Amino acid sequence: MTRENKPWIIATVILALLLILIAGLFWLRYSNERTTFEIVDDLGGNIFPSAILSVAVADTQIVVPADTLYLGNPKSGIAIHIKSGKANSKVRVTIATTPFFEESVSEFILEKPKTEYRIYPDIIWKYEALKQSIQPSPVSVSIQVELNHKKMGQRIKTMSVRSINECLLGYIDEKQKFHDTGIFFAAYVNEDHPMIDLILREALNTRIVNRFLGYQYQGKYVEKQVYAIWNALQKRNLKYSSVSSSSLSSNVVFSQRVRLFEDVLESAQINCVDGSVLFASLLKAINIDPILVRMPGHMFVGYYLDKSHTRKDFLETTMIGDVNLDDFFPEEQLDSTMIGKSQNEISRTIFNKSKEYANKRYIENKSSIETKKKFYTLLEISRNIRKNIQPIGK
Repeated sequence: MTRENKPWIIATVILALLLILIAGLFWLRYSNERTTFEIVDDLGGNIFPSAILSVAVADTQIVVPADTLYLGNPKSGIAIHIKSGKANSKVRVTIATTPFFEESVSEFILEKPKTEYRIYPDIIWKYEALKQSIQPSPVSVSIQVELNHKKMGQRIKTMSVRSINECLLGYIDEKQKFHDTGIFFAAYVNEDHPMIDLILREALNTRIVNRFLGYQYQGKYVEKQVYAIWNALQKRNLKYSSVSSSSLSSNVVFSQRVRLFEDVLESAQINCVDGSVLFASLLKAINIDPILVRMPGHMFVGYYLDKSHTRKDFLETTMIGDVNLDDFFPEEQLDSTMIGKSQNEISRTIFNKSKEYANKRYIENKSSIETKKKFYTLLEISRNIRKNIQPIGK
C-alpha cells in the first residue's frame, strides 16, 4: 500500500461507515413509523346484538381482552392489533359505516415504544338495526389507521352479525381460557315489556288472586300470585317446541337461541329457556325476585318466597303445555252432575308436579351450581344484575 493511497482508503472506509449508519437510522425510523396493523376480535368473527344492547348503558365488561395491554372500549369486541413506534405515538382509527354502525373516528396515545397494543375503537352502533337482526348477516368491517399522521392503509375483515335471538353462553380466548357469559340470559328477562300488563290482566281474571302485591303478603300469597301467572299462561295453550340451536359453527364461542317475549306469545311455543325467561319477566314485573337455573342442555325458573331471600322454590316451565285446558270444564260451567276435573284443578295439579320436578333437578345439581361448574348457573334477576345487564327491549 503506497502512502498516496492511504488517505483515499481511510476516506472510503469512513464514507462506508457513514452510509451504513444513515441506512441503519433510516431503516430504524422506517420500521418504527411504517409498522402494520391487523383487525382482531375476541369472539371468533362474531358480533352478538343481544350482548351489545344489554350493556349499552352500563359499564359492564363481559368480554375480557386477552391482551393485558389494551386501550379503548372492549364492549364491541372489535379491535386492531398494532405495534407502537416511538414513545407516545399518536394513533387515529377510522371505522367505515355499515348497516349496523356509523362511521367513527377514535384517537389514542401509545405511551410505550415498540410495544404490542390491542386497541378497541369507539363504535357508534345503530341499535334499531341490531334489534331487527333476526338472522345472521355478514358485514365487512373496514378500518383505516394513521400512526403519527402517516397513513398505514386499510384493512377489511368480514364478520357475522348474529341474530338478536342468540345468547352468548361463553367463549374461549386466545390463551385457551374459557369465559362463562351466561349472565346474558338476564337480557331476555324483560319486566318492562308492553305486553306484560296483558298477561297480568289475564292472570287477575282467573280470580286466583285479586291483586299483585309482590312480597307485601309473604308465604302462601306469594305462591298464589305465581300460580295465577302459571294458570294464565296455560290458558294461552303454550306448547313445547325444542328450537334452541343456531347456525353458529365455532370452536371459540357458544350460544343458545332464545325467543323474545313477544315471539313466545305470538308463536305460542316455548322451550325450557323461552319459558324460563318469560316466566321470570312476569315475576319480576310483580316484584317477586326470579332465578334462572341453568345446566348443560336445560334451564328452569325459580323464585324467592320472601323478601329476605331465605326460601326459594322452582318451576319446570316446559310442563305448562303438558295439558290443554280446553279439554276440561271451565269453573263457571261446573255443576254437581258433572264428573271429571275442572280446568283449575288440572292446572294446579300440573303446577305442583312442575315444582316437584324442578326442585328435584335443583337438588341433584346443587353441588355443580354452587361450585360454578362450566355451564352451571344460578342467576338471580336482582338489582345488582340490572346494574350490569339491561333487558334487550322491544
